[in-house]
Parts: sequence; structure tokens; C-alpha cells
Amino acid sequence: MTSPALLAVDWGTSSLRGALLDTTGAVLQAREFPLGILAVAPGEFEHVFNTCFGDWMQTPRLRCLISGMAGSRQGWQEAPYCPCPAGFAELGPHLLWLQPGRIALVPGLSSIDAGHTPDVMRGEEVQIFGALQITGRDTAILVLPGTHSKWAQVQCGRVTRFETFMTGEVFALLSQHSILAKTLDLKGEFDHAAFVQGIDHSQQTGSLLHHLFAVRTLGLMEHLSSQALPSFLSGLLIGEELRSQRQTVQNGPVIVIGSSVLTMRYTLALEHLHIDCEALDAQATWTGLWALARSLDAA
Repeated sequence: MTSPALLAVDWGTSSLRGALLDTTGAVLQAREFPLGILAVAPGEFEHVFNTCFGDWMQTPRLRCLISGMAGSRQGWQEAPYCPCPAGFAELGPHLLWLQPGRIALVPGLSSIDAGHTPDVMRGEEVQIFGALQITGRDTAILVLPGTHSKWAQVQCGRVTRFETFMTGEVFALLSQHSILAKTLDLKGEFDHAAFVQGIDHSQQTGSLLHHLFAVRTLGLMEHLSSQALPSFLSGLLIGEELRSQRQTVQNGPVIVIGSSVLTMRYTLALEHLHIDCEALDAQATWTGLWALARSLDAA
């Protein structure tokens, strides 16, 4: 087996993933545990890390980079955000070393919008840099769907700005804890036609707060079945996200990074709106951490 060169760790809110990478960035072994930061008691992060990856860390001179919520205020230790614009040259000095030269937390990024409102990301920045490596680009528009979707603009290898949309969380709240939940069947299969209908509805003039009531009335008047309504709601919310980015995405293509379920929906929405796009999976995380490690060696 090729000698391990990096332990790449993605420690999020709900899960803990790690991959042992060789000198080319190829994955030698990978592990995943249901041990996100919310499942770890304060003061227990080092113990959990050693339990999950201690055997791998026995490799001499093996470096470990940890991205995600492990660097948050609720995580192992708070790693202050690196302000945008930021690339490897800015991110490297902001690493928080738990063991100097050996184990570090990747800090995440912060951004300020035109209204002087702060925005933040943790973990997505690594996926962004990984996507740039995979696609061979240094300038791009990227979307990272999830509970809190991120839209980022990269120029010359640096994230210049980004915006967060609470799309996934709003879908969960509306489909489970609102009056709309009474009409939705969340066990139904994805409905392509209803999803596209939701996208088209979102592009109409008027407020999203008004458009959302269509989820109730389309079911009430039996225009859509309870099984199709979740797909309509998903299309409506994702479509609203894309509507707000219409000027930005005109300069596409858009790189979509995430799980197959979400990248499928965002790709479908983008293509329906005649926007070029490309989808990448979770490999972007490992590639991003590997590229960041290489930049440290080159510094």
C-alpha cells in the first residue's frame, strides 16, 4: 500500500468522516461515524478523535487537517474565521494547531455583504478549494446545497464573497411543523413534474411568502397529490434561491457540490432554467484538504 501522507477529517454537526490519503491525494482508507459535534460531550473531542483515528495517527510524521464544525464554538476548540477574500495563502496562517505541525483545525471563512451583514461557512471552503482542483479552474461560481446552502464566487483561486440560504432548514420546518405539513406526504417518491412546476412558480413576480401558500391550495383543490406536494415545495424553495442568484449565474457554469440527492435537484433546477452546471460529490472535501496540506509544504 502507498504510504499515508495526510489524515483528512470532516467533522460536522451530525457525522464524523475521515480519509487516509497518499502523496497524490488518493484515498487509501475511509471511515465514517455517527459522531457529529452534537453527539460529543464538552472535553471529549480528543478522546473521540483518538478512538476513531488513533491507530492511523501512529504513522510517523502523518499530518491531520480537520475541517467543519469541530472548529466552531461548540466543537473541539474555536478556530476564528478567516476573512474573505481568501485562498490558501490566507487560510494556511489561520489554521489552529492543536498539536503544532501535526493536527490542525481549518478555520472556515467569513464574508461581509453589501449591507454590512456578516456571513460564515465552516467546511464548505474546503469543498470549494477541492472543486477547483478537480475541475482545474481558479475562477468559478459554486453552490453547496444543504441545510444552509452556500453560494460562493471564486476569482484567481480566492473566495471573494459568498451568501448563505436557509433552504434546507426552511423546507424541514414547513414540511414538518407548519400548516402545510398537514397536506404533505413525505414518504412519496420524488416527482419530477411537480418539482419543475415549483421552480416555474418561484420565478413569477411576487413574494415567496405568497407563493408558499400555493402548496396548501394546490393540494386543497386537488391540483397536486399529497405525494407530489413535497417535490413542488422543494422546487419552489430551490427556485427562489436560484432567482436571487440570476445575475450571478449568467456568468456560469455553476459547480454544484454535495450529496447525490441534492446535486440532482439543483442540477435539474439549473438546467431547467437554461444555466450550465457541473456536479461533484463528497470527494471534493478530501481533495481540498490534500491541496491545503500541499500548500503548507510549499509555503
